[in-house]
Amino acid sequence: MAFKTLFIAHTPDADPDKHRVVLETGKYKLTTVLVRNQAQALKVCRDMVQNEGIHSVLLCPGFTHKDIAEIAEAAGPNVGVTVARGDGPSGRATAEVFRREGWFA
Repeated sequence: MAFKTLFIAHTPDADPDKHRVVLETGKYKLTTVLVRNQAQALKVCRDMVQNEGIHSVLLCPGFTHKDIAEIAEAAGPNVGVTVARGDGPSGRATAEVFRREGWFA
């Protein structure tokens, strides 16, 4: 049986039904899904835990503490939830690219 991880990332033009990919070895399965907002993230999380037996959820740095708590609640007590966070300079560098590419209204 493979260890199954769900990576959820925010992007303003995401369609979670269309913007997803699965990478798989015999022992590891990583599903990446792009979402536009928290409501989509929660739906994807619930669906994937229930239907795919996800063991771990990894979130992009764009999730707030409140969002993370809601994801953890949706995933349930037997699913690990982690967040990919960078240091200050990394955050500033990526924020500049997001700004330049029109991610912020």
